[in-house]
Amino acid sequence: MKIHEYQAKEIMKEYGIKVPKEELALSIKEVEEKASLFDGCVIKAQIHSGGRGKAGGVKLADNVEDAVEKAQSILGNYLYTKQSGPKGKLVNKLLISEKINIDAEYYLSVTVDNAKANLVIIASSEGGTEIEELAISNPEKIAKVNIPLTYGLRSFHIDEVASALKLEGDLKKELSEILKALYNIVIDKDASLVEINPLILSDNHLVALDAKMNFDDNALFMHPDIEALADPLEEDPKELEAKKYDLNYIALDGNIACLVNGAGLAMATMDIISKFGGKPANFLDVGGSASEEKVTAAFNILLQDENVSAILVNIFGGIMKCDVIASGIVEAAKKCDVKVPLIVRLEGTNVKQGKEILNNSGLSFIQADDLASAAKKAVEAGGQ
Repeated sequence: MKIHEYQAKEIMKEYGIKVPKEELALSIKEVEEKASLFDGCVIKAQIHSGGRGKAGGVKLADNVEDAVEKAQSILGNYLYTKQSGPKGKLVNKLLISEKINIDAEYYLSVTVDNAKANLVIIASSEGGTEIEELAISNPEKIAKVNIPLTYGLRSFHIDEVASALKLEGDLKKELSEILKALYNIVIDKDASLVEINPLILSDNHLVALDAKMNFDDNALFMHPDIEALADPLEEDPKELEAKKYDLNYIALDGNIACLVNGAGLAMATMDIISKFGGKPANFLDVGGSASEEKVTAAFNILLQDENVSAILVNIFGGIMKCDVIASGIVEAAKKCDVKVPLIVRLEGTNVKQGKEILNNSGLSFIQADDLASAAKKAVEAGGQ
């Protein structure tokens, strides 16, 4: 789960990290009111996407009139960034921030390293730019410090980061407090990423000029305060609906919809669709209990995507038997009035009975005996 910059900064303030004076504005009238509090300000679009500056979502204003004019070019309009996708992101909120002197810019984050099952600090003296681009152009300027969860953040970790950023004395002490705060946010809130970019040096103090936080969806039930920060306007409506039925759904930009039970099977299905020249329209895992209700909800969600020209159902029946799943697919397909080609591959417990149910359903399923032929048939049926 992602939250907005202004929300991330509020959390950082609670943990003692310095941030600029800022006000949230939801309308042009509020922009005028909030901008009058500052002697010049920065207008910042609040969307769940990086690269806002390059997309025109961050602008300096010299006075209230200038702030209003620049806010009108952002609020209520779409921003198209590298991370927004071709549809862009609609700007519904603006952050009005005080102007602040910038003497140096750094990058600092604490994130989860899944491969090593620990946390890692990522730091660079080249802040203010996209860390992904820096990793390609100047990887030597990025320092990574692993934090084993067995004993957590220690002073020698902080020494290594301070050395990489060339911070000494009082600034090293400030960096130490910031790193402790970021580490504690990750641990306390089950964050998967806490990022400051840039962390600036201003009047001999370190200030979080921008902030980003992502949280583990699976841990939100323990953090109602974080869950309450979710902005439904920033989420795909199909993904929101999927959450209601405990479906794992991610929209993609292809035309072959996938309905699969199991995350690994879903990834394999998408890969083999691509191998045969197709493009998956989504990642959709119905989990281990593919009930009729779940399958019906899944079909409804898939069919909301106007780009979908075929649906590939790839089910491995283990605990859930193929005949039970097949009955669910038949009833769901009837309820949803599926008009695009529906390719079904079943394997596992009671697969023979499952195929008989599909054959006797009166619906025109395209059946396949293995994943490769199923993917090939889906790509052909989808017009690729």
